[in-house]
Amino acid sequence: MTLLKEIITALEGVAPLSLQESYDNSGLQVGDPRMEVKGILVTLDVTEEVLQEAEKLGFNLVVSHHPVLFKGLLSLTGKSSTERIIQRAIRRDIAIYSAHTNFDSVIGGVNTYMADRLGLQQQKILKTDGGALKKLVVFIPRDHLEPVRQAMFDAGAGHIGAYDSCSFRLEGTGSFRGSEDSNPFSGEAGKFTEEAEVRLEIIIPAPLVGKVVNAMTVKHPYEEVAYDIYPLDNTDPRVGMGMIGLLPEAVDEETFLSIVKESFKCGVIRHTALSGKAVQKVALCGGAGSFLLSKAKAKGADVFITGDVKYHQFFDAEGKIVLMDIGHFESEQFTRELFYDLLMKKFPKFAIRLSETQTNPIKYY
Repeated sequence: MTLLKEIITALEGVAPLSLQESYDNSGLQVGDPRMEVKGILVTLDVTEEVLQEAEKLGFNLVVSHHPVLFKGLLSLTGKSSTERIIQRAIRRDIAIYSAHTNFDSVIGGVNTYMADRLGLQQQKILKTDGGALKKLVVFIPRDHLEPVRQAMFDAGAGHIGAYDSCSFRLEGTGSFRGSEDSNPFSGEAGKFTEEAEVRLEIIIPAPLVGKVVNAMTVKHPYEEVAYDIYPLDNTDPRVGMGMIGLLPEAVDEETFLSIVKESFKCGVIRHTALSGKAVQKVALCGGAGSFLLSKAKAKGADVFITGDVKYHQFFDAEGKIVLMDIGHFESEQFTRELFYDLLMKKFPKFAIRLSETQTNPIKYY
């Protein structure tokens, strides 16, 4: 038996909800986390037709990229498609879970999938986020350092770029005196005690602070654990928006346009004037990513691929970069495969299907 909360844990273990943008509404849209899941239908968008497909399959969970509940509902009368979707999901006991901008913001997420389709090498986040890291300092009896530190590593602490198991330690002497109600690890209640301790410093992604602290306190021998958490201005290279990387070999712009059109099955590509230069450094962002154009230029990208570019935003390329709008749906359509692959690895014997419903509302003539 697989519960909905287990599915949620698997998805949020890759991209915690705390990484979503402030305007977003990722997470469980409809359903009870304690419900048993009979099958998962994966889609980009939730439509009435997608729910019908889930019903025919006998599945009771839809996992989507775009949230169906994006703005608050003031009523549930069925007057809009969103209201009808929610009504139908509740009546048919179908849960809906959406993983949106949190999956746009991590290595291995939506933009990694886009970059992989183009075969980009040396991939890096285009715009990393400051404040996404914390430093935890904890004081541990010398002989108990290893089990406590390993528990913190296992919980996700200690990553710096391409390195893991990173920490710093400094030996010293701690002192304490417990009350008569205490049960000290060493010494006696009510008596001043000194203990040889190690000061351990370790970096933690902000979304994992609670998990790491819990793992630490479970393994720590002290009744009351002394620790500090510091905010950092450092950026986390694994968290942020967009992606930039290199093609294995430089190609001319017309060839690259053909590669993009084939890779993303585009009906059309809107783009700025071609420069006549070869393309090798490529920046991209799934969905509406034009806000990253200045960052792509600053990084020296030859082209920037995204969707939903407005007319006046094309002028912002300023002839320094080729801006390509391949369409919102086209840039994110393979998010379904991303979720499918992730869930199949976690639940290999479970019924998971890619939706066959075409949800792109835009047609090309």
